[in-house]
Order: sequence, then structure tokens, then C-alpha cells
Amino acid sequence: MMIVDSGVIASIGSFQDSKIEGELIDLGDVAILPGLVNAHTHLEFSDLAKPVGHAGMELADWIREVITTRGMVDHQTRQQSVLRGHGEAIASGTQLIADIVTTPMETIPPNTIAFAEVLGLSQERGDERMAQAEQHLANNTSPDSRCDVVAISPHAPYSTPLPLIERCVEIAKQLNTTLAMHVAESPAERELLSNGSGPFAESLRTLGLPVEAFFPWTEANPISHLIQLLADSPRALIVHGNDLTESEIEQVKSHPNCSIVYCPRTHHFFQHSKHPVAELLAAGINVAIGTDSRASNPDLDLWGEVQHLLKHRPDLNPTDVLRMATANGADALGRSATQGRLAAGMPANFITVATKANRVDQLWSDFSSSSVTTSSVSSAARPAPQS
Repeated sequence: MMIVDSGVIASIGSFQDSKIEGELIDLGDVAILPGLVNAHTHLEFSDLAKPVGHAGMELADWIREVITTRGMVDHQTRQQSVLRGHGEAIASGTQLIADIVTTPMETIPPNTIAFAEVLGLSQERGDERMAQAEQHLANNTSPDSRCDVVAISPHAPYSTPLPLIERCVEIAKQLNTTLAMHVAESPAERELLSNGSGPFAESLRTLGLPVEAFFPWTEANPISHLIQLLADSPRALIVHGNDLTESEIEQVKSHPNCSIVYCPRTHHFFQHSKHPVAELLAAGINVAIGTDSRASNPDLDLWGEVQHLLKHRPDLNPTDVLRMATANGADALGRSATQGRLAAGMPANFITVATKANRVDQLWSDFSSSSVTTSSVSSAARPAPQS
């Protein structure tokens, strides 16, 4: 029994123990869960009917193909795709979205944190993207308001020089907001940063970029150096983390403000080696999940990510999988007070999943096959007044 008063959860308990007045709503044979949190996506790709390229392709080749196929998309088309993707995500049970945007947005869709993406392996390109990011932030913040709908995202170490990353960290600190960055996506990324060679180096040269001017990095362990830099942000999202080593996992563990965002079906699309999510959870690191984009995923259904993990990662505790899709995402994005949990004082926004289970351990097979329904209650059963 969940008692709701004026759109806020008043209490959760057994039906027999609840003293109520007002309307009683029977949702049927369902499990009630918090609304889902998509901790990483790119809604600008939501017009794609299928992923770019093919399963198992080299990440660097895929990125080059994305640049080739998407480079001429205009601002209006991008904005329309964002709205389309937002609608798709919300309809499938997501109630908070961390979206990466490449051009300034004047209006951010509801339930969305829009991360301004910064990149550029040239002074001109870097300055252009930083100016666009600053415009995006200025459009959606004011001196007397919290910066809670915008954030910043240096794209990745293979596309963003250290000085630009450092500027992004400073902006995150100034605005007390979240920073997100693709890190440790593949062994090829590490090879580029450490040796200046490999598939990424070849791909960048094909695009006419001066590889030798930026790579290799001079740091002995570039990924470790990057983690330390990002950890200086108020909240840092290390997106993907597919190739993190044991020592780097320990390093992330030492920074409670850092979270990992795992994108299960995108990871599956690229046929990466087994993701270290189990090791991350065992280390006590906050792990959220995201869909990434339709460029590497068939849809934006975060529940589909949950179902993928329930089916393909039996080594994970199903309860942990649900936390990654709800509370952990809210914590990573600084929204734990309003999102990701069902508790007294929280908004009465939730999803339901059809089930006939009588015990918690019977839920998982139903969750693996059932879709979700999004619900919210503004006023239903209310606590009875005290006599």
C-alpha cells in the first residue's frame, strides 16, 4: 500500500496496517518500482532506424562512420530528434535523462539534464565547441537559480585535449554541476593515449587530424591521470569504463563523487570483452546504466537494458541491476532527493511491471519478459487524520 497526498508519497506499508481516506486505486497484479534513470544517452541520434555500421566493428571505425553520416545534420533536425527520443524514453518508463547535446538548447525537455559536449583536436574547433557549450549553459542558468538542468561533457580523451578537459572541470566546479566523459571505452583508446598508435591513430589521420600533436600523452598512466582530473568535479560520470584495470577501479573507489555509467546493449553491440561491472559493484562504486544512443542501440528503452542484464549477466544480483537503473542513476546525477526511489516525501512517480510473483525472488523471470507502464498519482489514498 502506497499512500499519496498531493502528488507526494506519504507512506508505504501493508494494506492491513494503513488507515486511509480518499480514493483507493487498485493497480492490479504488478510490481511498483521507481521511475527509471537513463544516466547516459545522445538523443540527437533518435531519428536513426537502426544502429550505424555493424555489430563488432572497431570503435574507431564506427566513430568515423558516425562523423561521415551525421556531419551534415542541421540544428533543427537535431532538435526534432531530441524531442522524438525524449518521448520514446519517457514512454518506456524513464523519468530522468542525462542527454549529451552538441549545439546550444534554448528549451530543455522536462526530466532532462542536458550535458554540453566539448571536443576538438584543433584550437579553432575546440574554441568553437567551448563557445557553444558556454552558450548552452548561459541559456539555461541564472545567478539566482540552481544549475540542475545543464551540465558539461568533454567528449573523450581521443577527441578532447587535456587543456579543454581541464576547462570543463573548472566550469563544473564553478556551476556546482555534473561532468560526464567517455573513458576507457576500448583497448584502442589506451593504445592511442599511451603510444600514439593503433586504430584510433589511423582513424584520426584518415580524418586529417594531427595525431602527433596530441598523442601520446606524456603521463605514465593516461587513464589514471584522467580519472584524477575528473574527480575534481563536484560529480563525475565515467561513461562506459569497459577497459578499466584493477588499479583504476581502486582509484575510482577512492573518489565517492565518481560514478561509472555502463551501457549494456551498446557494450554488446561492439562485442567488447566482459564489462567489469561486477568488480565495480563489489568495490562499492556507484554504477548507473544508460542506453547510449540509437547509433549503437536499437532503441532508448532503459528497461531493455535491465532485461539484457537479467538475461546475460547471471553473475549480477538482480537487486543491484534495479538499483543501477534507478537509485544509482539519481545519485550519480545529484537527484537523489527527487528521483530513483519510492519513499515518504518523494514524488509519486513510478513504473509498474506485470507479475504474479508472491516473493521477491520470483520477480526476476517476470521482469525479464514484461514491459513497463509509467504511472503517477497526484491524489489518491491519503493518510487518515489523527483523532
